[in-house]
Amino acid sequence: MALATLLIALRASALGQWIVDDAAITFAYARSVDEGLGPVQQPGADPVEGYSNPSWLALLLVGRRLGLFDHGSLLGVSDLVLYPKALALLCTAGVLACVAVAARAVLPGRAWAVTLLTGGVLALNLSYVAWSFSGLENPLYALTAAATGALLVRAAVRGTLLRPAVAASAGALALLAALTRPDGAVFAAAYPLTVLLFLRADGIARAARAVALSSATFALPYAAFLLWRRATFGLWVPNTAVAKAQQAPGLAQLADAGELLTYGGWALALIGAACAGRALARPGAPRRGLVALLVPLALTLLAYGVLGRDWIALYRFATPVWVLAATALALATCTVWHAEHPRARALIGCSLAGALLLSAAGQAAQNHRFVHRPTLSMCFVAERYGHTFNAYAAYLGLRDATVALPDLGGTLLTSRLRVVDVAGLTDRRVADAYAAGDTAALRHYVLNEVRPELLHVHAAWTRKSGLTMPRLTAAGYVPLYREDTGGDFVRAGAVRDPARITALRERVRPALDDMIAQMRPSGCGPTLRAGQGVPR
Repeated sequence: MALATLLIALRASALGQWIVDDAAITFAYARSVDEGLGPVQQPGADPVEGYSNPSWLALLLVGRRLGLFDHGSLLGVSDLVLYPKALALLCTAGVLACVAVAARAVLPGRAWAVTLLTGGVLALNLSYVAWSFSGLENPLYALTAAATGALLVRAAVRGTLLRPAVAASAGALALLAALTRPDGAVFAAAYPLTVLLFLRADGIARAARAVALSSATFALPYAAFLLWRRATFGLWVPNTAVAKAQQAPGLAQLADAGELLTYGGWALALIGAACAGRALARPGAPRRGLVALLVPLALTLLAYGVLGRDWIALYRFATPVWVLAATALALATCTVWHAEHPRARALIGCSLAGALLLSAAGQAAQNHRFVHRPTLSMCFVAERYGHTFNAYAAYLGLRDATVALPDLGGTLLTSRLRVVDVAGLTDRRVADAYAAGDTAALRHYVLNEVRPELLHVHAAWTRKSGLTMPRLTAAGYVPLYREDTGGDFVRAGAVRDPARITALRERVRPALDDMIAQMRPSGCGPTLRAGQGVPR
């Protein structure tokens, strides 16, 4: 287990101190809650559930309260980076411990091989590694998936599936998954479906009681949480779900899960399917264990299809799929290998090695692009928007100013300005406009009601929000820095000395040109605090 964890940690080290900016939104909420401000994005803001991972938020709160998170640095590295990555490493070790538990139930003498192979497959998969160490909730979600799989496999093999402790544990794990990501609620179906697959005619009444216990363990606390959410935020779902305007999935959208096979490697999938078929054809512990494991795997694939394609690279919603699929592959392969004669074992080993090489080759180009230009980082956003707009406001003499922009995490951690989220994740009015497809309402809210002194849009957000250059000009905004179809803008009427706008344009262009070309910050320092950034 230690070696498998080390392999994954070494792969994660290629990403350095990268933390995705979306993760920093939850960091900002953790800061506000811990400082007694409630679930708000920054002091003075209205309560809006701009996060969708309350259990991960709780872990960040524990770290902040203990002085391990959002307090400083260790060896020059910010604890905003170290703490979530340390949590990710602990969760990764937990995932592999769960794999070992499942493997010992099925193949007691080969558990080490199953665990090592699972760890190797996961280390090879940059999608799993990158998003587990991104600062988001993915590692905790992966751990709940692995724990659910291990619980069901062990209970199915030992014949203890209907015990109250197993039923309650399955419900509790489903609850944790649902509080880690909204789609984690699918795990509530894992135990009932597994019980149904192993149901015997003489055990229907006992099975019904066990399913009822599991369902109650999940449903009662989750219902209480939903009531709290409704009372606190006025919604049954997180505001992030409203902003993303999630629609009912069609068949084509559900088929998007097939992209995971392409990324993971068709050869590897075929070997896994062949070994699983062979193992399922033989009565015994391996068949019972694999059947139990395939239930949560199927549910996570369904959830991935329902969520639909994400704009962020490398399949960030697929983390639990990778964990359960790698475990199933390792368990099935080792089961068949253990039962075969030496020549067949050699064939299985060579085929698996070849499939792993093909998988690595198939992922290489996509992985290379991600490692050298990962998804927007917290530090880049802190410097590009938080520090920069603080400097704009100071130089232009804007007091108690508001900035509207779509890149939020690092901005919230560093901005001394009131922040309005053009992406809608933390702004109820903007989210409602996106959900209704009413960009006119969005523009009216931003330009006529909020009337921010400073504003930024770029690329897709210019089109999505309708905050185009002509509309901004008509509303009295002038550019400070042009970027693609958008850029940084100031409301000219808010600046007393127009000459300072012209001077500021000349001052910021060289530095911003270089920063944007590299998409890497010069370094956001050991801490991120509101008010950072000085006039350049």
